Amino acid sequence: MIEYLENISLDIHTGVITALIITLFLMLLSIYAGITSIRKARTLPFFRMRRQRMLNGWRLLFTAFFLGALALILNYKAEPIIYSFFPPTPTATLTPTITVTPSITVSPTITLTPSITNTPLFSPTPTITHTPYIPLAVEVLFESTITPNAEAVFSPLTFSDGLDDQYRPLKPGTIFENPINHMYAVFSYDGMEVGSQWTALWFRGEELVHYETIPWNGGSGGLGYTDWEPDPSEWTPDIYEVQIFIGHIWKVSGQFTVEGEAPTPAPSATFTPTNTPTATNTPTRTPYPTATRVPTDTPRPTRTPYISATPTLKPTPYPTLTRTPTPTQTIPPTSTPTIFSTEQ
Repeated sequence: MIEYLENISLDIHTGVITALIITLFLMLLSIYAGITSIRKARTLPFFRMRRQRMLNGWRLLFTAFFLGALALILNYKAEPIIYSFFPPTPTATLTPTITVTPSITVSPTITLTPSITNTPLFSPTPTITHTPYIPLAVEVLFESTITPNAEAVFSPLTFSDGLDDQYRPLKPGTIFENPINHMYAVFSYDGMEVGSQWTALWFRGEELVHYETIPWNGGSGGLGYTDWEPDPSEWTPDIYEVQIFIGHIWKVSGQFTVEGEAPTPAPSATFTPTNTPTATNTPTRTPYPTATRVPTDTPRPTRTPYISATPTLKPTPYPTLTRTPTPTQTIPPTSTPTIFSTEQ
């Protein structure tokens, strides 16, 4: 009877899982068929056919909604309800008994007296593992006054020298070959308080080579990263460690190794100082005597120009010809007859 009930318990669990998978499949199929029917209905020219196709599409979507509710019931309520009618009974576990097999007893032999034991010169001392902490020089840069959530969690760090457009590491690993330009430490997180101080420390061996500390500006959960992009010549072969803190609380650490010689830094132009000659005392220059002004020459009398002996004859202009008008002819007076008197 106990074995029969145990088989029923296993079959009930398997049956519920199978029914849940079938229900989810039918729900997705109904959603796809409903959306396809509604899209095709919009392309039909006839009103009655279009309305019928639309009604069929909406029925399929309501069926998908019903199947989704049924899947939730199967996932959370089916097994407890079934087990209330068929309670499982625990099976008795048989405890095996240990059978002691007699062995052959060896006769004791002569025990040799121990000789002087060599004391080692150096005994290895176990190293003390210290809890990571924030250096004081970084702590004084804190800006946030919000108390961080001590229950916030971080995943282990994943290192990569490149990220895709969704901030996922392209070539994750723990050993990287030079030359290296940019390194990322990617992590997932949950339970973060916006505005709380968070800090990332980058160590090369025991030396702090890079850090960033700012108030948290992401969401409460998701994917984040801290990065460092120094000059390629600074990626010397060594073991590097990244430590993440929330406030003063250490959360997670991760290590990666850089192998191969770092590239030589490009030479920068340097100015060679030239020796400036020291000033030597030079004798002062003796001033020249003041020059005596020379009296100016007395101006000579203006020279009278010579008069040429032969005067220059200027051509006489020709007289202007004036036209004399022709005199008009004077009519002689008519002769008056002289009358002689005969009386004396």
